Amino acid sequence: MKFKPLLAAAGAFALALPAVPATAQQDLSFDAYVQLLIAKARAEGVSEATLARMTAGLEPNDRVIRLDRAQPGSPTSSGYPALAPYIARHVDAARIRGGRSARAEWSGTLRAIERDYGVPGEIVVAIWGHETAYGAVKGGFDLSQALATLAWEGRRRDLFASEWVALMKVADKGYSRGELQGSWAGAFGNPQFLPSVYLRLAADGNGDGRADIMNDSADALASIANYFRDAGWREGQPWGVGAYVPSGFDVAAYRTPIAAPVCSRVHERHSVYKPVSEWRALGIQPQRAIGDDVLVTLFQPDGPGTPAWLLTSNYRVILEYNCSNYYAMSVGLLADEIAE
Repeated sequence: MKFKPLLAAAGAFALALPAVPATAQQDLSFDAYVQLLIAKARAEGVSEATLARMTAGLEPNDRVIRLDRAQPGSPTSSGYPALAPYIARHVDAARIRGGRSARAEWSGTLRAIERDYGVPGEIVVAIWGHETAYGAVKGGFDLSQALATLAWEGRRRDLFASEWVALMKVADKGYSRGELQGSWAGAFGNPQFLPSVYLRLAADGNGDGRADIMNDSADALASIANYFRDAGWREGQPWGVGAYVPSGFDVAAYRTPIAAPVCSRVHERHSVYKPVSEWRALGIQPQRAIGDDVLVTLFQPDGPGTPAWLLTSNYRVILEYNCSNYYAMSVGLLADEIAE
């Protein structure tokens, strides 16, 4: 389907896009709905040239719709998959080897990043490894098509409509449509940022005046570090340390009573926060150096007799990137392996 010329009346209507009820937009054809998106982007300053090249021949992508509808719904309260098998798959020899190689190759850039952002290089590299296998797998979906399709579909319309407009602003910086490819859900580049995150936090890592997270590894690494600094990374603290839990210790007795406003299934598995010194007094012993005054939560995901960790607030920063204990633990453990 090709786009019809934008009607003048539709242009005025489109400026109020966020206020239009989803039920009203569900009756629009894809072409008509995208014209609303175009008008919104135009009203926010995107150039006509960018809008023309980013929407030429645009049509919905059925595969994107199928992938979106295949996403799991609200989780149940019954059980969790074991962490150990996930770690074995995601902190494997190939990823460790790739991370150590990347850390050595970009050592000068990473030293500058540690100085400027206060985030350890191994953490930055671990994120890069998990997101795109150190730049090898960045996704091949046309982002303009994917985000427009998701917005039109309507399951998370407000999110994807705003991300499509943000993508137009990214494109307006001079990036081609061919460069702006990524995941079916709109994340792109080496760090897999959403367009709105790119606009807010993408950083110039090599001093050339651009933040090219698609093609420039230095920019991508600096952008990841900037994300972590913005999320509250505390310099000089680890993300967590392994911990010895004595036999018979009831971890559940120290579960936090606080219901997290977001990612509740993640945080309900963590204990209350206590200084390391208080955990020591209870018999919990850190397996690596950590200050006695550092506030940490106890996490033993696979039950009594299995590995446990004391997690700092920096662990929560990793969760900001991807709200999953499996993801955050694998990033932290991969970073430790890269550093060693």
